[in-house]
Amino acid sequence: MDIGLLHAVVAVAKAGGFREAARVTGSNASSLSDAVRRAEQQLGVRLFNRTTRTVNLTEAGKTLLARLLPAMNEIEAALDTVNQLRQRPAGTLRLNVPVSATRLVLPAIVPGFLQRYPEIRLEVIAESNVQDVFRTDCDAGIRYEERLEQDMVALPIGPRRQRYAAGAAPDYLARYGRPAHPRDLMQHQCLRGRYASGVMPAWEFERDGEKVTLEVKGSLIVSVGGAMDLAVDTAIANGGIVYLFEEWLRPAFDSGKLEPVLQPWWLSFTGPWLYYNDRRLVPAPLRAFIDYVRELNTSAPATAVD
Repeated sequence: MDIGLLHAVVAVAKAGGFREAARVTGSNASSLSDAVRRAEQQLGVRLFNRTTRTVNLTEAGKTLLARLLPAMNEIEAALDTVNQLRQRPAGTLRLNVPVSATRLVLPAIVPGFLQRYPEIRLEVIAESNVQDVFRTDCDAGIRYEERLEQDMVALPIGPRRQRYAAGAAPDYLARYGRPAHPRDLMQHQCLRGRYASGVMPAWEFERDGEKVTLEVKGSLIVSVGGAMDLAVDTAIANGGIVYLFEEWLRPAFDSGKLEPVLQPWWLSFTGPWLYYNDRRLVPAPLRAFIDYVRELNTSAPATAVD
């Protein structure tokens, strides 16, 4: 049997469907469907039960995958061993990151990395909800310290200290007043975010050992990540107060479109980490990325929060 057909079977099984497998492998769903059909014809058994909404392994498919996956992993490991001997590593690197990392962390890393390793294809899966990176077939992920998973190797990436910053348009503050204490926010329109899990995070502030946690109110709720720009634009248009990464709001602060609010109370926290499982084979593209991030960490000056 053509090993390419078996690769198609594995890809569809791991992705749980033809469309997702096509996205992961960079192919198309119809060619994967055809490859699976040909594999089933040659084997004489059905490997997947298909409906309009789901694609699930049959018992025969599960039996095949149980023996096939370890063999495929060995093949990939053997090929990657050769890849690491190349002058320039090649292959695909898949990272699972929060949406904020695509704005605040990766822009300072990705262009230089791709320029150094032009034969590596980098795929970034940005999500607002926390996922197991290996469930989405990723090689590594970026998370904050409180979200690191067990048995992971953590490597600092990006700024080591960050802050949440509150801001509002000058006209809004002139009309409704400038909060002097975080509790004053309970009298304001606060533009909030909600995770895909349904959790709506509280707003936390801290000053001189005093911590304040608030369940603020407001007429706009957006999904954390991709829709946060709507909250920023609404704040600029006099719609209320937004509380977000300081770096995200910095352009609006610098232009005067937003005015900092409660700055002495802004919450500071440790920057993000690149994490991966060193119990697995570290493929050459990931090893190159790790080495590049370490190089940047060594050359970067220490960061401080005002």
